[in-house]
Amino acid sequence: MNTEKLISELSFKAIRSSGPGGQHVNKTASKVEVSFNLEISEALSETEKERLRNKLSSKISSEGIIMLQCGETRSQHRNKGIVIERLVDLLQHNLKVAKPRKKTKPSKGAIERRLKSKKENALKKSNRKPPKID
Repeated sequence: MNTEKLISELSFKAIRSSGPGGQHVNKTASKVEVSFNLEISEALSETEKERLRNKLSSKISSEGIIMLQCGETRSQHRNKGIVIERLVDLLQHNLKVAKPRKKTKPSKGAIERRLKSKKENALKKSNRKPPKID
């Protein structure tokens, strides 16, 4: 993934934001919405695109666009930086290939400790019961 090329492919839109700012919020567009078209991107290889399509299927629109918003601060520039960082983190996190899990068995000592604790618990609970009178 080429991050610089990816950032150049992003399209931004500023919209009015709710949140902190008082009356200032009513007249400025400080919330930033970023959209990234996965299908026509040249910053990603075909295998990376396929991996992202599978992992981010719920976040990708039918046209292949990923959209994120940020309206946390009063500054449009800070919101733009935050949303770019979030998008890059999202893509990098979902491009990682998970290592296959190696099956392992518990050690003999661990099995013995587990069985010992089970027997102790069973004994503790059986001692709580009233004695049987025949």
